[in-house]
Amino acid sequence: MTVRTLVLDIGTSSIRTSVVRGDGQIERELVNPMLPDSPASGLVEFDAARMASTALAMANEVLTDTQVDGVGITNQRSSTVLWDRKTGEPVGRGLGWQDLRTIGECFMAREHGLRLAPNQAATKAQWLWDQVDKNRDRDLVVGTVDSWIAWVISNGSAHITDSTNAGVTGLCNFGPQGLGFFEWDAAALAAMNIPERAMARIVSSAGEAGRALALAGQPPIVALIGDQQASLAGQSCVETGQAKITFGTGGMLNLNLGDGGTRVGERYTHGSFPIAAWRIDDTTTWGLEAIMLGAGTNIEWLRDDMGLIDSAADSDQVAAQCDHTDGVVYVPALVGIGTPHWDHGARSALFGITRGTTRSHIVRAVLEGVAQRGTDLVEAAEADSGIAIDTLRIDGGMSDNTTFVQALANASQRPIEVSRVREATTLGAGLLAALALGEYKSMADIAGAWAPRTRIEPGEALDREKWNAAVERSRKWIPELSAIDF
Repeated sequence: MTVRTLVLDIGTSSIRTSVVRGDGQIERELVNPMLPDSPASGLVEFDAARMASTALAMANEVLTDTQVDGVGITNQRSSTVLWDRKTGEPVGRGLGWQDLRTIGECFMAREHGLRLAPNQAATKAQWLWDQVDKNRDRDLVVGTVDSWIAWVISNGSAHITDSTNAGVTGLCNFGPQGLGFFEWDAAALAAMNIPERAMARIVSSAGEAGRALALAGQPPIVALIGDQQASLAGQSCVETGQAKITFGTGGMLNLNLGDGGTRVGERYTHGSFPIAAWRIDDTTTWGLEAIMLGAGTNIEWLRDDMGLIDSAADSDQVAAQCDHTDGVVYVPALVGIGTPHWDHGARSALFGITRGTTRSHIVRAVLEGVAQRGTDLVEAAEADSGIAIDTLRIDGGMSDNTTFVQALANASQRPIEVSRVREATTLGAGLLAALALGEYKSMADIAGAWAPRTRIEPGEALDREKWNAAVERSRKWIPELSAIDF
């Protein structure tokens, strides 16, 4: 009989609790919106206590009439929480991964030889601690969201994280030549003035690491993994060279690099960077990540700010009213451009508008612009890895948009396979948990769980030369932001 896992998927904008069968079927699912707060420009924070109580209540609701064999956790990476070890209560607000308040601390860290970005947990942990305990006298505990949720569901008996989350904090040591020995870096902790006693135990991405004492039946915690790596596993990209893009609020490409050594933490020439895809027992599978800072946010802009569509789904129908953009090109850079340029001062732009330009042309141009950016990620990943991506797998909200998916196939000139599960993060955590519980013998066995909803073949190619010219014109619009490089 197949195993069943309760998966807690703690995302940036929602909490999802699901029962995932070992064969990849999702039997039951609850979703609760949990948007972060933005009290001022560049600040993103959340109520960690509310996050935990909501996740706990949702988990126990799912378990009222269902028994599970284990628990998996997948999470927004680098969002950071500080809490009291004795009471288990958060100390202040949690800082979201998009929060930019620690830019100054990132530059100061360079004096210690550390190259950190504000979307890493290192300076967030330092900042949170400095607000309440400058002398580090209190017995506080710090962690990313996976650690916080594991602490809560274990009644404080498990302070754990896995390599995919630890590896992007800026505080991790990876052993000789980055070959996968994961431990906290004492020098980095000292530079950030973070006591080592406060850090979580780094465990395997799949394997029993504690018990969920606060949940009905007290099942074991058997999987921990960051959201993008979970999506990579959820789309069965378990072989070297397989890649996926998640088109959600932003766009994240992840490419499986296998178990060879890698330059952890060092950005590659074409703007992607290495990550731990997962670590099973003593073997680390490495990955490469390329980032689009805004994907679905461009559709929200069309709907909420421009009023050109009534719903996100309308973008498909409106764009389909014309066969091409009639020369209109949209560069999606509402908050800058990530891979390959990493230009925080770039801004979105529409080019080629004429008196004959219609609403449909603009909506189609926006969808094609996101598709062109997705192709930028593919080309950067191939250039940085030396691996050809022959077929691309995708998930996320925009994967439901037929016009967009065809535009992605046309821009990239590659077949696109669409995940049958729109949010593959939950599925990935469930498959890793099933591996830990014995449903699979190895990650290679998970390849058989892939069953795409559809496969789209490329048609007439989009104009990449005109696209690149448009990107160059949109760059360095705010020179002082363009000059910042983390």
